[in-house]
Amino acid sequence: MSLGIVLIILAAAMLHAMWNAIVKTAGDRTLTLGIVALGHTVPGAIMVAIFPLPPTEAFFYIGLSTIIHFGYFYMLGQAYRHGDLSVVYPIARGIVPALVSLWALLFLGEVLPAQAWFGIGLIAVGIQISSWSALRQGVGRAALGFALATGVCISAYSLVDGVGVRLSRNTLSYWAWGAFLHLFIAGFIGVRRRADLGRLPAKTWVLGMVGGMVSMTAYGLVLYAKNFAPLGAVSALRETSVIFAALIGFFLLGEGNWFRRLLAAGLMALGVALIGLAV
Repeated sequence: MSLGIVLIILAAAMLHAMWNAIVKTAGDRTLTLGIVALGHTVPGAIMVAIFPLPPTEAFFYIGLSTIIHFGYFYMLGQAYRHGDLSVVYPIARGIVPALVSLWALLFLGEVLPAQAWFGIGLIAVGIQISSWSALRQGVGRAALGFALATGVCISAYSLVDGVGVRLSRNTLSYWAWGAFLHLFIAGFIGVRRRADLGRLPAKTWVLGMVGGMVSMTAYGLVLYAKNFAPLGAVSALRETSVIFAALIGFFLLGEGNWFRRLLAAGLMALGVALIGLAV
């Protein structure tokens, strides 16, 4: 994998950590997630008007990805209802690289070398270490179930988008439609919580929309990278967002143990290097 593609994926991971930090500090996470989805929709609508249509066959994957994203938002919201972010997030994200690599092997025939699998393992271990103090306190059955379901959804849309963007042969068009169709997610949450929309402070709207555009940018960078690298490797590098979020929490918010988080960062950095040199 070229250094340029590695840096693009790591930039996407950093952006993802930023928008998750916005959601983490929000008073109403469900409504904030809805506004984040709206932050995809608005620029997506502009791009849809500018860029050409993807091939007809790509729309199947765009639609399927939208449905899976809907499930992802639902499962994530339920997981946060039953468990803390510091417990749910590492569980959900920690299983994704291995699942995506497995799906890519089974459905696409993408075979990763042993060195890349070892790198994926180091990243998964680093994710767990970054939140070990929260995880060792235990996790409820409901929170665990929804966190695992969230991870399965992430791995599923990662595979679907990887196939779809390659089939479309136009990353910008696929990106535009995938972002625009977040309209259904934003609309569903808006209708369900319409009584609360008027009471939201302007700051929440601004942060949610900014978070959505940051999330959309991260989504586009990952889509681009999937044209040039195995999906499992892209997913593993993408999940370094967890350690970026942990470092943001430590340095900016004063959260957590510095030794544990730096150890996790070191393991994940080694995993990134191994993957980058292997594929």
